[in-house]
Amino acid sequence: MSTPPLTVRSRSLAAAVRAAAAMVVVLLLTSCSLLGLSKDGGSAGSSTGQADPSIAAGAPEGLEDFYTQQVVWAPCEDKMQCAKIKVPLDYAKPDGKTIEIAALKIASKGNKKQGSLLINPGGPGASGYDFVRDAGNGHFSEKVRANFDLVGFDPRGVKRSAPVTCLTDRERDEARAKIYTPQTDAGLATLIADNKTTAAKCDELTGPVLGHIDTVSAAKDLDVLRAVLNDSKLNYMGFSYGTFLGSTYAALFPDNVGRVVLDGAVDPSLSVEELTMGQAKAFEKALRSYVGHCLKQEGCPLSGTVEDGVQQVNDTIQSVVANPRSAKDGRIVGGNTFASGLIVPLYANESWPALTQALDAAMKGDVSLMLRLADLGADRGANGKYTSNTALAFSAINCLDYPMNSDPAAMRAEEQELREASPTLGSFFAYGAANCANWPYKSARTPAPVEYSGSSPIVVVGTTGDPATPVEWASSLRKQLGNASLLTWKGEGHTAYGRANTCISNAVDNYLVDGKEPADNTVC
Repeated sequence: MSTPPLTVRSRSLAAAVRAAAAMVVVLLLTSCSLLGLSKDGGSAGSSTGQADPSIAAGAPEGLEDFYTQQVVWAPCEDKMQCAKIKVPLDYAKPDGKTIEIAALKIASKGNKKQGSLLINPGGPGASGYDFVRDAGNGHFSEKVRANFDLVGFDPRGVKRSAPVTCLTDRERDEARAKIYTPQTDAGLATLIADNKTTAAKCDELTGPVLGHIDTVSAAKDLDVLRAVLNDSKLNYMGFSYGTFLGSTYAALFPDNVGRVVLDGAVDPSLSVEELTMGQAKAFEKALRSYVGHCLKQEGCPLSGTVEDGVQQVNDTIQSVVANPRSAKDGRIVGGNTFASGLIVPLYANESWPALTQALDAAMKGDVSLMLRLADLGADRGANGKYTSNTALAFSAINCLDYPMNSDPAAMRAEEQELREASPTLGSFFAYGAANCANWPYKSARTPAPVEYSGSSPIVVVGTTGDPATPVEWASSLRKQLGNASLLTWKGEGHTAYGRANTCISNAVDNYLVDGKEPADNTVC
């Protein structure tokens, strides 16, 4: 949509930024290398999944054919295996139209495989297929790799799985570059009108699936995936929005929960306004942490106290808001794009040097590096091609998952509250409801605490300096789940596993592989 994508909750973005940090001098910002599949690193060839009768017997009524379908896993993506799994378009009409969920598998390295570990990196709208392909081998420990097949999938509406389709690459560039003034009646009317046009294009180009990409439907797909993988219980790791998908699954299928880790938790009881406020405050906090770090480093363009440095960042942002600038490639960078670029490195403190370089250049008049960071967040390559539909799917899924108040007075009141709570970044989180003001499908869910009655304990992980999923949300989710333990990392950046310390990795690995639940309220 047309408003800045400042609330994307994606572990894959953090992973991409971390990969980019090593290339900060040239800001290539590329992803990791491809991975091997079989135990010896070679291709395992094609295989057909035969449904286990006992697993099929547990299929919900009317869905037996989906749970017992034969799935062909064929070689793909440089020695991995891929498959497409058929699911109902509408679970209320299982005999109706179907769609396919794309999945990718990296086989276990060990001789005593425990099953599959399904992975969702967040978003909503991020590709689990891409995440496992690009980062699975390096992100997950050898202990986990020896015991589980890693399975990534694109949830419905995402990239390869009946994707949300709205705009051409050129139109996406134009939408991101457009500058709005929603504080004025004319500016807000233009924003809403443009979003109405985009919504109509999404409806036309995507088709009926646009009304069925809500998280509840995606969680039901997850149970079909579990069944066709012949796992009696779901072993799952969800990052960021993936925790929302995981907790939704736990509520729907409590008896099918195996070992589930929810890292970078989203609190399902919060309204979209409460989520937005929480993120605005957390990103402001993360910015202050970055500034404090920058001031101690050689080459930092900021000076004085942390307050002084934050004000200098704010002054730079406001100068771009008042006078949009041209990047070296000729594209115009306004305040929204600049702010989007600024928050991307806040997802991973390993990439703070990239932010320092971009800020230094911007304060000298060149916004090209900040635009490159914004492009990374939008999945736009240097060649002008967008590599995913994440931003479009993000808005489309949220329009179904959350009721939003697009009344102009309500949106302006929210903007004022956001400015007060987050003086530097808060205003850029406002007016998100305009995305859904004329959406062709109404929200399908009312936010509420999750209810979990299963016997298998769940592990929730939070990070004290997480800007996208504030640590308080992890504590709240743990309490709602009941049968769960909370693991907290004292660190910066979005999520913990795969980027924190051995205390976190050992606790998660011992739980996933050995079933040893960490003590509740463990702090690393």
